[in-house]
Amino acid sequence: MMTPNDERKVKELELLYQVSRILDENMDMRNVLRPVMNTLGEYMGFRHATVTLYNRQTGEIAIETAHGLSPMQTRKGRYKVGEGITGKVVETGKPIVVPDVTKDPNFLDRTGRGKVSGKAFICVPIAIEHEVVGTLSVDEFNSPEDELKDDLRLLEIIAMMIASAVKLRRQAEEDCEILQAENERLKTELKDRFRPSNIVGNSREMQIVYDQIAKVARSPSTVLILGETGTGKELVAQAIHYNSDRVNGPFIRVHCAALPENIIESELFGHEKGAFTGAIAERKGRFELADGGTIFLDEIGEISPTLQVKLLRVLQEHEFERVGGNKTIHVNIRVIAATNKDLMKMVHDGTFREDLYYRLHIFPIYVPPLRKRKSDIVLLADHFLEHYSKLIGKDVRRLSTGTIDMLMSYHWAGNVRELENCIERAVLVAEGNVIYPHHLPPTLQTAESTGSPVRGDLKSMVDTYERDIICDALKSAKGKVAPAARALATTQRILGYKIRILGIDPKRFV
Repeated sequence: MMTPNDERKVKELELLYQVSRILDENMDMRNVLRPVMNTLGEYMGFRHATVTLYNRQTGEIAIETAHGLSPMQTRKGRYKVGEGITGKVVETGKPIVVPDVTKDPNFLDRTGRGKVSGKAFICVPIAIEHEVVGTLSVDEFNSPEDELKDDLRLLEIIAMMIASAVKLRRQAEEDCEILQAENERLKTELKDRFRPSNIVGNSREMQIVYDQIAKVARSPSTVLILGETGTGKELVAQAIHYNSDRVNGPFIRVHCAALPENIIESELFGHEKGAFTGAIAERKGRFELADGGTIFLDEIGEISPTLQVKLLRVLQEHEFERVGGNKTIHVNIRVIAATNKDLMKMVHDGTFREDLYYRLHIFPIYVPPLRKRKSDIVLLADHFLEHYSKLIGKDVRRLSTGTIDMLMSYHWAGNVRELENCIERAVLVAEGNVIYPHHLPPTLQTAESTGSPVRGDLKSMVDTYERDIICDALKSAKGKVAPAARALATTQRILGYKIRILGIDPKRFV
């Protein structure tokens, strides 16, 4: 048979367990203090139980939550440090037990719950690392001295539990603030990270290109841009120029492969009057026109060995003579060259000067082909879709799922230029506001991309078209069959049958 003392110990253990569980349930202390106070009153029979918090900025101690007090009584419970029992506990950091409140003048009874004979008051500090942050107190009636000591010990334990929970939450809040500050710093860093406004692409491969542009843009160094045809080498050259100190100077483009060999020298360096048949007047060349700015020599691998010698001099000395003239002209220019050829192989074959190669190869930038930056394909397609929709005057808004799948599976030998031409054609032939696979050029209509035979019959072609329409509806409905069926003006049963027959997985659109 359990003795009263045993029963009390069991109650204390149950109380401590319940308090621990409540403190673990919620990170917001204001939401857990009231349940703790109510539990304290329920298990131990305390008529009143309060928690006060000390505000160091105002110097005021106020009841934060209470068990057994009205809202008006709770608002009245305010003290200064050293004032009343509560104020002294905050001031000294030591607990106080008042066996009879009628005999202690320090018990102020600010809440108005009454100075009744036989009522005891126990107040213990809530301290975090020797700093008192508040108090925990209870009223009880006609309790013997031994019971008051037991209650004091119990309240000190609960006060320590509350303090530990507050400490953990403070640490969590500080960690959260640090993480938020770090996240904001990273967001700002990413936001401020250099990205040319004239180039579309967020892939890792393009980020490398952006970083290289940022490093070299403000220097006077010669840049050699390497990459396949249609990758956007001229856009990189423009980005370098318009983010350099020469931004207010001219940007002169020379397509070396497009100029006949007999006139390219005159185009680059200019000519004097009478220098050759047809030279009826003095003419400035591209290098003179680029003075104070940038000259972009596209397809540099196409120039002749004779012209390579003159170009080397310009790169080294920044001077030249016009065709048919002997006056040396000095220019302040920056040279950016580009090629889709393997210049090192050309050096080994003897078709490109080694000294010119190394003079150009000071800061090479490799622009990756579109097949190596797959994550940019849809981004680029959307960009071209918006551009050509406005240009052509059509309300074409988006790409269907089947179109996206086809674009992603194609090898893009012509790179970004081929993709641009493909989207321009699709906008031209589109009837509505969505680009479907059949709007794309025949070169993209492959077995791998459409999922149909290369020589398809009418049924396979209809199935392909039907699959695209259903996939597009499911995409808009986030994979839900019922809304998709309503959008297609059919029943859920019919659409479900079509989905099974065509092998479509709605989950991929969720």
